[in-house]
Amino acid sequence: MAELPQIAILGAGIFVRTQYIPRLAEISNLFVLKAIWSRSEESARGAVEIARKFFPEVKCKWGDGGLDEIIKDNSIIGVAVVLAGQTQVEVSLRMLKEGKHVLQEKPAAASINEAELALSSYHSLSSNLSYKPFWAVAENYRFEPAFVEGKKLMSEIGDIMNVQLIVEGSMNSSNPYYSSSWRRNFTGGFILDMGVHFIAGLRMLVGCEITSVSALTSHVDLNLPPPDNISSTFQLETGCSGVFVMVVSSRSPKVLWRVVGLNGTLQIERGSVDGKHGYSLSLCMAGGEKKSFFHPFSGVTEELKTFFFDISQATLKNDNDHKVEPRLSFVEGARDVAVLDAMLESGTKQGIPVQVKRF
Repeated sequence: MAELPQIAILGAGIFVRTQYIPRLAEISNLFVLKAIWSRSEESARGAVEIARKFFPEVKCKWGDGGLDEIIKDNSIIGVAVVLAGQTQVEVSLRMLKEGKHVLQEKPAAASINEAELALSSYHSLSSNLSYKPFWAVAENYRFEPAFVEGKKLMSEIGDIMNVQLIVEGSMNSSNPYYSSSWRRNFTGGFILDMGVHFIAGLRMLVGCEITSVSALTSHVDLNLPPPDNISSTFQLETGCSGVFVMVVSSRSPKVLWRVVGLNGTLQIERGSVDGKHGYSLSLCMAGGEKKSFFHPFSGVTEELKTFFFDISQATLKNDNDHKVEPRLSFVEGARDVAVLDAMLESGTKQGIPVQVKRF
């Protein structure tokens, strides 16, 4: 046990209860869950009650006092920050300044301005600490097997001619996140909170950055925060163009990425096979050859395993040269936010082209 990294979870909401705790239970041999914290005692106790089925020794912490106890506990070397989007960066930086490695839930920041200020603060930490703790952003799409495999297959379709990303979401009253107050008061609403996932998958597949966008936004479903629809064209740094269309709530949900190349087409579509939810990956070549695969969801588990490995290498094995896995880096998360930030800005300006901030 002494050789395993000890961690705490900051947050006790829906995602912690339904995803973090079950996924952590699958890999409980890789770490020690020491505490779960929330602003309220009731929320913290609710999450701990679920977690104790798998982690009987986990402690319950809440409020300012509980957070201070976690900060002062030197045995806790890493924290997962799973809080409202408006407060995550502030709490993450507080933990980092205390020398704790951080895995922060997406989005990396609420805006590009916040991301820039956050990175500046993070880079200044080295003057006060003997080492720089890792700041990772949990973007499970970069760890989903379908995107890992898809990225490998991209070379087969040749030079990219066009990219299409179509998202018809299902954010209605039956969705557990529908009533989430922080998402409804979040600049960009569900477009930013949900959209970073889809942009992450897109950027991973094409293997280059989006340089400029032109978007139109609208607010049709008044039960959702604005905007709830976005249609954008974008240009990659290679010169190739593409389209991104997102409807927050559709009666017929669909999510797909389609990349058309000179030699073939690669497509990833969300769906289910034999009761398992995941992604169907298909490759259609010019000569008529076809390949198809189905990969169940496992990105959350894979990103958690990677984070535990990285902090174990850096802290427990005293490897100061060990770097966090690039797919987890805060900068990667900030780049996803930058694309959507530019699209939302363009939407407020009736589609005027906007350059995407480079990190």
